[in-house]
Amino acid sequence: MDKRTEIDELGEFGLIEQITKNFSNKNSSTKIGVGDDAAVVDAGKDYLLLSTDMLVEGVHFDLSYMPIHHLGYKSISINVSDIAAMNGVPEQVVVSIGLSNRFSVEAVEKLYEGIKFACKDFNVDLVGGDTTSSPSGLIISVSITGRVEKDRVALRSKAENGDIVCATGDLGGAYIGLQVLEREKQVFLANPDMQPNLNNYPYVTGRQLKPKARMDIIHELSDLKVKPNSMIDISDGLASELYHLSNQSDVGFFIYEDKLPIHKQTFDTSVEFNIDPITSVMNGGEDYELLFTINQDDHEKLKNHPDIHFIGYVTEKEKGINLVTKNQNVVPIKAQGWDHFKVKD
Repeated sequence: MDKRTEIDELGEFGLIEQITKNFSNKNSSTKIGVGDDAAVVDAGKDYLLLSTDMLVEGVHFDLSYMPIHHLGYKSISINVSDIAAMNGVPEQVVVSIGLSNRFSVEAVEKLYEGIKFACKDFNVDLVGGDTTSSPSGLIISVSITGRVEKDRVALRSKAENGDIVCATGDLGGAYIGLQVLEREKQVFLANPDMQPNLNNYPYVTGRQLKPKARMDIIHELSDLKVKPNSMIDISDGLASELYHLSNQSDVGFFIYEDKLPIHKQTFDTSVEFNIDPITSVMNGGEDYELLFTINQDDHEKLKNHPDIHFIGYVTEKEKGINLVTKNQNVVPIKAQGWDHFKVKD
């Protein structure tokens, strides 16, 4: 009898490694294939960047609390974030959707209204796509192209010992926003006369429902003449992204608890849910902020930036990935980000 391996035994990234390990690049123009935030293709003077993401109803979003126009915006923003993570600028998107017959033309128009706003915000062109029927629910697949100057591309594999580790914005908000939305959904299901209580959580619910890719940071880094040595977007949680950088750059990290950026509402709501706020920061996903490393020489250029935080430094691989607590204890970091393939009870 043939052996059967369950997908959740490998997880998302293990599955990707398993199914792509026997592929090799045949074209000299393919500079980076599987394994970074976007593929890198030689386009003459610049590099062309290619990425794609799929959103599946019931896995990535719940339309009982996700406004469909926000979903349209989010589907573009998370793809733009992949281009940003390569230090590039997005240019075109192709959007394909699978629809069940419970969706009206008006609902689809609302979805594309959000897509249009995102395209305007990020200065990208919708240039094509496909539509098909779906036996149940909504599926959105977005592919994106971008461009970056060859000497400015940022890869996951180029972090260097002694680099300063930087994170943009604040972390954990999207995860806590999801907890709020899920709680209010359960309250409504138990008693449909109860109205959702979201007024006290505008920031964290906004972080979940309408994340915004940090193209502003990419443009500012260019203006300041700072080129990150390595970079990744924070989609699966800070801890998971540190592991990606560690594995691909063959380095370790020391991250300081008191340097981690967390919004007051994220902190307070984490406590309300009996969740350690640092757990929200380290393992919550979908913030779509940027994690990058820079040479120490660039510290002066960024030290006064209000939205870039110096959270640690790069060290040798054998020292591992560690959190230095406020009490100066050193604790190994474990990646516990969300796994799409975990079997749900």
